[in-house]
Amino acid sequence: MKRVIERLLNLLAFLLTTGRPVSAEEIRMTVAGYDHDNDEAFRRMFERDKDLLRNMGIPLEMRPTDAWEVEFGYVVPRDEYELPDPGLTDEERAALWLSAQVVRLGGQPSGPEALLKLGGGAMSGAGEPLAADLGQSATSLAVVFQAVTDRKVLAFDYRGRARRVYPYGLLHRRGHWYLVAAEGGEVRAYRIDRGSKYSAEGSAGAFERPAGFRLRDALPSLPWQAGEEDLEAVVRFDPEVAWWARRQLAEPAIEQPDGGLEARIHVANPAAFVGWLLAFEDRAEIIGPDLLRSQLLDLVRGGSDE
Repeated sequence: MKRVIERLLNLLAFLLTTGRPVSAEEIRMTVAGYDHDNDEAFRRMFERDKDLLRNMGIPLEMRPTDAWEVEFGYVVPRDEYELPDPGLTDEERAALWLSAQVVRLGGQPSGPEALLKLGGGAMSGAGEPLAADLGQSATSLAVVFQAVTDRKVLAFDYRGRARRVYPYGLLHRRGHWYLVAAEGGEVRAYRIDRGSKYSAEGSAGAFERPAGFRLRDALPSLPWQAGEEDLEAVVRFDPEVAWWARRQLAEPAIEQPDGGLEARIHVANPAAFVGWLLAFEDRAEIIGPDLLRSQLLDLVRGGSDE
């Protein structure tokens, strides 16, 4: 996967720096990473790389190489690819630099390239600031990304079970990477860092995503909705916090005579749900089921019976 990414970056850099349409043969002989001897190997690699660039939203087009339009080549229009100058001040660029250093992807800090494009300069520092690791290891993400791109069956272990799914795509939400995939005819979301032993199986093109399918619609917006449990929690919120609970709930709630709320909430991830309720302290009570009520009490008591 590392070689694929390096070859894609080489190809993109070459297309952006030439400033003119270039033929496939010129790309083959110029861009590092392509096979110069085997025609079929080059064709397969180049076709896949073109699809990867376009899937990432890079506008790769074919345009004539001369005025007679006899031969055509590939070009990335700079006006469609590059961001317009946002006119950032020095203070705004410094804030962006700090944000980029704080956020990590796959355990690695982001590089300065994006900031250089925005008119910023590399800032010196003695050490690396504190960072939030937003992803699973780069190796696991690379395997999942490759399976999504090639439309291969993805196998992995998740919550004590071996899974084989059709991977539709990857999303990052609430500090975690999620795989959206079809398993047993149902579309589900899996948190990447909770799985293991990821591997792509079989031939490419093993499935097609449904027409009009959108990844964001498949991933629940609330943390306790992303999971595999199927529980209905009955919760009563005191009047003092009813307004805040109403703003966060997806389901309608019944207002009580004293101004409180009683809500029936679908829970797919009990741990996330209980963690959310703790923010209400003693002003929210789980009426049922007993399983969720016990989990909340155990957390409040610190796991002891005292």
